[in-house]
Amino acid sequence: MPWGLKRFQQARDLHFVTFSCHHREPLLGTPRARDVFENVFERVRCWYGFYVCGYVVMPEHVHLLISEPERGQLSLALQMLKQNVARESRLPEGNPFWLPRYYDFNVPSEAKRVEKLRYIHRNPVRRGLVEKPEDWKWSSFLHYATGAEGVIEIESRAEKGTDGDRTEGSFETTPIKTVPHPSRAL
Repeated sequence: MPWGLKRFQQARDLHFVTFSCHHREPLLGTPRARDVFENVFERVRCWYGFYVCGYVVMPEHVHLLISEPERGQLSLALQMLKQNVARESRLPEGNPFWLPRYYDFNVPSEAKRVEKLRYIHRNPVRRGLVEKPEDWKWSSFLHYATGAEGVIEIESRAEKGTDGDRTEGSFETTPIKTVPHPSRAL
């Protein structure tokens, strides 16, 4: 980790995470590549037991709004996600898929959660990829707009924290499915 960079984990905050393709090349520039990302992301989500509140897959980077994993560290879950996407994307041998690091911003409040979701969902429009957020298939926008279920399970129901373990604005838990380890689920 670079000198001076601090990551705050195990704070029960959501995390706004961004990571980019190698040299910001559009390695996620095709529908197939974005579909591969979504399928791998869902497997990794199930395995590590984190909640996805929002996401967008852009041609050369990804934004995620996720909880901390119930199994393992966030950095390990992201490493597994990036490795499996790279492997399943089948680039020529020796060509890196991702830049090695990721940006992580703790989201401590409902206001910041809404701000980050708006940023995520408007990203394809700002970039000129589509005219409206609902036209970009590879994001959580349709879940919020229509309740539609996609490849990735989205946790959008805020819960009033009454059990002493969760706080207002946190997200309901559901039992973690037993799934094969993401590196073996091909």
